[in-house]
Amino acid sequence: MKQLVCLLVTVLASSAAMANLDLAKSKNCMSCHAIETKLVGPAYKDVAKKYAGQKDAEEKLVQKVLKGGSGNWGPMAMPPNPQVSPAEAQTLVKWILTLK
Repeated sequence: MKQLVCLLVTVLASSAAMANLDLAKSKNCMSCHAIETKLVGPAYKDVAKKYAGQKDAEEKLVQKVLKGGSGNWGPMAMPPNPQVSPAEAQTLVKWILTLK
């Protein structure tokens, strides 16, 4: 029984991760970002490491996704993303912050 529960948790977690990756792809996030390597913008794992343990990280990053910004990762600015709703931005940020 314990093994079945562990398997179900793993499957559900994988499904959620894939759903959030699909959301990132559908919103064109993956054009500039990758999970493990820097493209135009930082790797999502680097973002997760930088903001780990910061109380206001989630809200800060949600605003960055929605409004854009510059100066945190070099000279390339992140443009605003009007195609992303606040709820989608929060989902994406929560997922990114788990990618340590």
